[in-house]
Amino acid sequence: MKISGAAVGGLALGGLGFDLTPVKAHAQQLKIRWAKETTTICPYCAVGCGLIVHTARDGSGKVINTEGDPDHPINQGSLCAKGASLYQLITSEDRITKPLYRAPYSDKWKEVSWDVALTEIAKRVKKSRDASFTAKNAQGQVVNRTNGIAHVGSAALDNEECWALQAMMRALGLVYIEHQARI
Repeated sequence: MKISGAAVGGLALGGLGFDLTPVKAHAQQLKIRWAKETTTICPYCAVGCGLIVHTARDGSGKVINTEGDPDHPINQGSLCAKGASLYQLITSEDRITKPLYRAPYSDKWKEVSWDVALTEIAKRVKKSRDASFTAKNAQGQVVNRTNGIAHVGSAALDNEECWALQAMMRALGLVYIEHQARI
């Protein structure tokens, strides 16, 4: 009974196309074998997962692949759904790569140069700072602060970048400085 059951099972599996003979393995050439590897941090949340970005060495800077960094102490190579989809974000045809400006009361965006965009931002920061700047408080103490501007940092920055950004914000007189990781 046992032998006939095993024989029937073997015939049934054989009829399904199972073949237990060893298969010859073939090595595949990876598309990233000549790419430049750069480590970076995922820009999405405050966790700070490590990424490896592979770019073409032809000078174009074209991203070929993104993957989790197995040597990073936070994520050890694993990525969430958003981090794993970074390659699609980078290579999307719909990605905005130039500054857009929408004039007041307009319903349309127009493409502007980086010089125009940065000049406009600087003018608006200066105007807001000048309008809300306080040199002395009610007791006559020198405070040199502005309450009309706040700053929220990014979790994608390292400690040195955060320090430089905070130093610049404090030089402008900002009091309300926060960081995304604390929110």
